[in-house]
Amino acid sequence: MVTWRELLAETTAKVGERSAARWLCEVASSASDRAEFMTMLDEPATERMIAHLDSMVARLDTGEPLQYVLGQWSFRHIEVAIDRRVLIPRPETELVAGVAIDKARTFTTSRTMVDLGTGSGVIGLSLAAELPVDGTTVWMTDSSPDALDVARANLAGIGRNGRNVRIGEGRWFDALPADLRFDVIVSNPPYVEAGSDLDASVVDWEPAGALFGGPDGLDDIRTIVRDSHDRLVPGGWLVLEIGAGQGAAVRDLLLGRGFDAVEIRQDLAERDRIAIAQRRPLQPRP
Repeated sequence: MVTWRELLAETTAKVGERSAARWLCEVASSASDRAEFMTMLDEPATERMIAHLDSMVARLDTGEPLQYVLGQWSFRHIEVAIDRRVLIPRPETELVAGVAIDKARTFTTSRTMVDLGTGSGVIGLSLAAELPVDGTTVWMTDSSPDALDVARANLAGIGRNGRNVRIGEGRWFDALPADLRFDVIVSNPPYVEAGSDLDASVVDWEPAGALFGGPDGLDDIRTIVRDSHDRLVPGGWLVLEIGAGQGAAVRDLLLGRGFDAVEIRQDLAERDRIAIAQRRPLQPRP
């Protein structure tokens, strides 16, 4: 019988990275987390578990991204299921979600938000999971029925906070009731320029419709900026993930649409990544 300690060593030698090997072994062993897996190291693996592990390693050898092979990934404080129907959640998007959550917290009594183009649901579900249960409403939209199936499956993972989530299918604001206004609008839209030289693990595996945003990468951002202003309450916030070289262009779009408090923030690699803007608050009467 082969123990998990032996399998972990063998898998590390095959994939070349101990952390990736451990994640593969954890999933194959059905351990609930790292702590449980570490208690199983000297236990024998079943034939079915070994077959599952071998299958995942074989998929990794084809170039399939680790996250899809695992079928799950961590994002901020939640775990989500992912597959080729949706983008792989990235650390940059965690920063975007954090900004949206911070802006939502400024609305102390109640808050209504929308995650446009939700994909796997990571931003919208993080909003619902981290904000107060009472007074919170989160809409999540996508034009892809397949992506929404993934988001719905992940909804159960946030427990009772999931009761605050609404889902709409359609392109950007077309998925929402026309009279609905939001305190925070957040989106990680397609923003990669057509023809960009991306890594094969991205181009060959992740959904193109969620990546490419036209010749300059700004087609969908233009639409969201144009339509968001009138869908925000006065004082409401728009938070966008953008491409590394798009800060100046997105700033101009936001200012041209009449937004206030426009800010471009950088990611941990000091690249433009987050555009933030506010609809001007109502002025008190003199």
